[in-house]
Amino acid sequence: MVGGAVAVLLASCGGSSGDSGSGAEIDGCERSIAEGQSVARVWNEVLLDAIRRDFPAPTMHSRNLFHVSAAMWDAWAAYDDKGVGYFVDEKLSAGDVTAARETAISYAAYRILAHRYQSRFGAEETLAQLDETMAALCYPTDLVSAEGDSPAAFGNRVAATVIEIGFTDNSNEDDAFRDPDYSPVNESMLVVEAGTEMNDPNRWQPLAFENMVTQNGLQLDTAEQEFVGSHWGYVTPFALDPDPEHGLPIDPGPPPYLHDPVTDAAFRDGAVEVIRYSSLLDPADGEMVDISPATDGNNPLGTYDGAGYDVNPVTGEPYAPNVVPRADFARVLAEFWADGPHSETPPGHWNTIANAVADAHGDDLRIGGAGDVVDRLEYDVKLYFGLNGAMHDSAVAAWGAKGYYDYVRPISMIRYMGGLGQSSDPDGPSYHPDGLPLVDGLIEVVTPESSAQGERHARLARRQGEIAIRAWTGDPGNPETSTAGVDWIRAKSWVPYQMSTFVTPAFAGYVSGHSTFSRAGAEVLTGLTGSNYFPGGLGTWTIPAGDLEFEAGPADDVVLQWATYQDAADQAGISRLYGGIHVRADDLQGRIMGATVGQRAWALAQRYFDGSATP
Repeated sequence: MVGGAVAVLLASCGGSSGDSGSGAEIDGCERSIAEGQSVARVWNEVLLDAIRRDFPAPTMHSRNLFHVSAAMWDAWAAYDDKGVGYFVDEKLSAGDVTAARETAISYAAYRILAHRYQSRFGAEETLAQLDETMAALCYPTDLVSAEGDSPAAFGNRVAATVIEIGFTDNSNEDDAFRDPDYSPVNESMLVVEAGTEMNDPNRWQPLAFENMVTQNGLQLDTAEQEFVGSHWGYVTPFALDPDPEHGLPIDPGPPPYLHDPVTDAAFRDGAVEVIRYSSLLDPADGEMVDISPATDGNNPLGTYDGAGYDVNPVTGEPYAPNVVPRADFARVLAEFWADGPHSETPPGHWNTIANAVADAHGDDLRIGGAGDVVDRLEYDVKLYFGLNGAMHDSAVAAWGAKGYYDYVRPISMIRYMGGLGQSSDPDGPSYHPDGLPLVDGLIEVVTPESSAQGERHARLARRQGEIAIRAWTGDPGNPETSTAGVDWIRAKSWVPYQMSTFVTPAFAGYVSGHSTFSRAGAEVLTGLTGSNYFPGGLGTWTIPAGDLEFEAGPADDVVLQWATYQDAADQAGISRLYGGIHVRADDLQGRIMGATVGQRAWALAQRYFDGSATP
């Protein structure tokens, strides 16, 4: 069973003094960590909590995850004969190596996180949690010196180095990570008004709201989107070769374009496919699907062609059916993978998955799935270094493509083409060469006959001549008790399956960050564990009945299941089509990019582990 886990720290004053020997412990303080948890895991969980409180910017948070993970690795490697530090490569000695490592890790993580989140959303709560964690670990926060060879000083020195480097990595941290050189080619679309106008239908269009709220519920002062991370392709990567000229360390090639003689049809097909996914979100349709690994998963990279698995390779038995309502599955996918089950954004989500996988292995922890058993601290430090190096590079690569190609989102595609008309029948009504293709039962022209009383378009009787699509109808009003369902609506009014105050992320579509992060995470977990299969050949995550946020549901618990890490990653990618956030090209090219990113990150991480890397 794969599930979330939260570190619990217990601290008390009095009793025997800490005797770990690092020289930093509060005298007379006893500490304990939840059973099986390492100090590295403690700080990882604290960081995930900080991410959940903050503005959901995957770029910034993946960078923080990596920098903290690399700092923890440096603190561990300083007391290892072979390991090479990433930011700071020093060799130190200690009578109690474990205690020294825990101390150095804690001071490094504490200082970096206090710096990075001091001015962020939820700062007061985050800074308080940081202090509480240090107290629970029996470390005083007033040991601020970075001079000398004590573990606390070394941790402070690592943190100071990371903080300093953070101002020179092209992220523009000193100006709140803004890109002063980007401006959209399209004017904003006011979401509550039907239709849209676009100077270039192939380029990203910001959205405007009367009330804009982030996906994790933060109220924003602005009512108009600004491209988050348009310059991120220039940020210093971990295992990728930087591209200082174009900010495109991995070039996936161009996406499909409207009017392009080669890819025009794929552009239109992408919009139609998203509408089709939207049409599957009606819990009243009664359709049931088997979502077990017996029928779902095992896709060749960059395709939707998988047909599941004959047997579980661990048990040798077939996977049992897992039959659920199709619409519940679709809605659960869209919401579960949106930014993580607790709003920790996709890179944080893959940290929660990785932590659960490590927990499932118990004490049998081996780097690469072979060799000697290692303790939980070593395993976690190496896990986070490799995984979050991949998460960071995923943001650099995916947002490099987003910034370079500046590609349109489905809401603009569908509203723009649907507002123009239909492009299938030059002799039919409402023809426009740039309109939506007609598909019986999915995309149609509203006619006097189709909108007559009792007919399928009756609710659109006043919209004769417009393009109607069968899709999710939008905000249900009371999401705790109501569902919107699926019906015929105006194409020019379509919205994705999202909260009405959010609708679509504030950055370009191509490539999908979810797909890139997820496949990269899957590749690192494969490398770390020595198998692409979840422990026991089956990973699961239960979404309880009534747990949806966008509208009511699901009616019963839905248990997501994956045979492999790659299956989970593919599901994260396809979820964005159900949610109306991405088209096929965004997803599939993101998967391919993520595979490259993850493999490179894990390969480089191992060189730091064995001492063959250059610091």
